[in-house]
Amino acid sequence: MRGPIAPPQVPLSISRAESFVDLVQDSAERLERRWPQLSAVDFTVLEVPTSGLGGPASGGGPDGHGGPDGWDGESVPLGRFIAARGDAPDRIVIYRRPVEIRAKNRDERALLVHEVVVEQVAELLGLAPESVDPRYGQE
Repeated sequence: MRGPIAPPQVPLSISRAESFVDLVQDSAERLERRWPQLSAVDFTVLEVPTSGLGGPASGGGPDGHGGPDGWDGESVPLGRFIAARGDAPDRIVIYRRPVEIRAKNRDERALLVHEVVVEQVAELLGLAPESVDPRYGQE
């Protein structure tokens, strides 16, 4: 007999990547209730940040350093805020692998994802993370 080990409605059938995307969306929705303007923000998950040789001509960041996502290749970021350009909306990117490596279990992963989302939303709004979510750093 061939087929999935578990039916689609059972959590076992959800991949780690899909589960991670769900965590990011849950955090975004939680913050949207307090900050309605976040409904226009694109929340995205990427596996890892990329690095480049630097400079806008080589795909470097806007400051001429790092890769297309602005990573300088030194410390590994957990997330990034990308300001709107042209028709593209503001975007918040959460990097799945770096977050997963730092979390020991699902609860820690959920907490870390929320903290990273809060930090990036704080950068977008120009506020302190504690202003974006009063429970930031307390859980």
